[in-house]
Amino acid sequence: MPDEATPASKKLLDKIRQSGAKVPSLWRLEVANSMNTALRRKRITQSFRDDTLADLLLLDIRIDPETDKTAWSDTLVLADRHGLTLYDAAYLELALREKLPLATLDAKLITAAAAESVTVVL
Repeated sequence: MPDEATPASKKLLDKIRQSGAKVPSLWRLEVANSMNTALRRKRITQSFRDDTLADLLLLDIRIDPETDKTAWSDTLVLADRHGLTLYDAAYLELALREKLPLATLDAKLITAAAAESVTVVL
């Protein structure tokens, strides 16, 4: 959201522009939901939402095809172990499985990532 941009988040976006990213298959739903929620709360305009979604399509963001296959196993175990939502645990599971850093500002997810020896960016 425009009011949440930080130098660190701008740096991360630049890195994604250069190197791409990989996300769980629920990512597009989460992004669209957050945009719609912000629109309903009048934090953004419909034009901003639509332009942002169009811009995101231009980035090399790869959707993980395995997310649903680990939902009832590894992801659920991580959610239970760290008290995470399954949605947040899906990001952690992907980072573990693919040996990728995790981009998050969520304190609980940062703590869980540290416990799992996953590097956190941001």
